[in-house]
Amino acid sequence: MKILGISVLMMGCLMGFSLGIDIIQGFDVSQALYNAISPFRVMGLAELFVLFFLLFLFFTESLYLFIKRKNQRN
Repeated sequence: MKILGISVLMMGCLMGFSLGIDIIQGFDVSQALYNAISPFRVMGLAELFVLFFLLFLFFTESLYLFIKRKNQRN
């Protein structure tokens, strides 16, 4: 659970940093949000499959470790 929380916190901080830089450069908030997620718009089908597969593995492993630790306490 810590790994998942730290990953989400890091992603949030980096997205905030990216949005802040775009806003300082003169973009409005909607354009800054578009710039933050635009790398995902140019991905091909195979790249999207790999991305979602790796995300699936990450969340599955986190869930497995959480359940394993919970069962060891009992």
